[in-house]
Amino acid sequence: MRKSRSKPPQERPRVPLPAGYRPAIVTAITVVLGFSLLFLRYWNFELPGAWSPASVIAAILMALAIVCEIVSLWRSLQVKDDDEHEYAITLRWFLAACILLLLSLLLSTMSYYHILNF
Repeated sequence: MRKSRSKPPQERPRVPLPAGYRPAIVTAITVVLGFSLLFLRYWNFELPGAWSPASVIAAILMALAIVCEIVSLWRSLQVKDDDEHEYAITLRWFLAACILLLLSLLLSTMSYYHILNF
C-alpha cells in the first residue's frame, strides 16, 4: 500500500504595493484618528447638557471606531502590509472605522439637536 504524500501548501506570491500607497494610508488613518480623538474629547468632556441614550450609543460607536482606527494603523505599520493582500485587509479595517465614525457623528448630531428621543 502506498502512502500518499501531501504537498506543502502553495504560498501565494507576494505582490508589493506601488510606491506611496503605505505612506498615504498611514497619513489618512492618523488624520481620521486625530479627528476622532478630538471629537470624543469634546463630546464627552466639554459639551454641556445631560447624556441621553442616543448620546451614549454615539460615544460607544465612536470608541469602537477609534479601536478600529488603531488596529488599522497598527496593521499599516507592519512590514507584511507591503503586500497587496494584507493591504486590502487593512483598508477594510479602515473602512469599517470610517463607517462607525460616520454613524457616531450622525447619531451624536441627532441627539444633540434632540431629533432622537428614546
